[in-house]
Amino acid sequence: MTRPAPRLGRYALRLLSVAAALGLWQLLTGLDIDLWLRFSQFPTVTDVARAFGERLTGGDYWTDLTDSLTRILTGFLLAAVLGVATGVLVARSRLAEDLLGPLLEVVRPIPAIALVPVAILLFPSNEQGIVFITFTAAFFPVLVSTRHAVRALSPVWEEAVLTLGGGRWRVLRSVLLPGALPGIFGGLSVGIGVSWICVISAEMISGQYGVGYRTWQDYTIVDYPGVFVGMVTIGVLGWLTSTAVELLGRRLTRWLPRTSYVPGARPRAVRAVSPVPSATPAVRRGSASEAEEARDEHLV
Repeated sequence: MTRPAPRLGRYALRLLSVAAALGLWQLLTGLDIDLWLRFSQFPTVTDVARAFGERLTGGDYWTDLTDSLTRILTGFLLAAVLGVATGVLVARSRLAEDLLGPLLEVVRPIPAIALVPVAILLFPSNEQGIVFITFTAAFFPVLVSTRHAVRALSPVWEEAVLTLGGGRWRVLRSVLLPGALPGIFGGLSVGIGVSWICVISAEMISGQYGVGYRTWQDYTIVDYPGVFVGMVTIGVLGWLTSTAVELLGRRLTRWLPRTSYVPGARPRAVRAVSPVPSATPAVRRGSASEAEEARDEHLV
């Protein structure tokens, strides 16, 4: 039986993989390697780190960061609320499906970034247009995942609530939303990633501030270390927000039965266990808590 690696060892392994990638980057760019890919055109790691340090001491970097986060959170929260509500409505109502379904299915394949001209014409300011693009990017993944999650629920649970005297709101609160929650958070995880792609693209096209706008400006003035500073910033922000969504989903669905899977450990066969003294439940609760912490740690 293989035991999971210690927590410190796993963190060390992650840091080692990042350090190895940075070392390879520095080696290829420092030696101006030109085989098939032209690494001689890339800035070195030290150039990017120097530019990053200069940006951190300036006010523009933090202004861009604040603007991008405000846009992404506003659009994403609107998409989360309206996407879940519309998904439940379309999944539960034939009238809503007939009225909204064709329109949604026609608009859904259109890339959100292709709606930039529409946003420019429709909204009085670029800020509102960028939020609209971000909202559109996250809305459809949340809508589709919610619709499928609600339709996949077993009708037995709803019938049980109705048999016990519960009404539609009781079914919604006790069956539909809790049962669809894992699927909803799957859509939210996809939506936050797509939102970052579209908000950065929208900032490059029509923004005045933001990480995407600054990255494009650096490219136009041939400041390649600045371009990589923007790329690293986008990657870190995307990772932090998606991890936050994943952790929130795990916290809100703790009641779901889960396997005690820990990355790196082999699955163990389940054996029948005879009754044990009353002190064992506390031990089992501790083991379950440790397994939950290990899974949450795997996300970050």
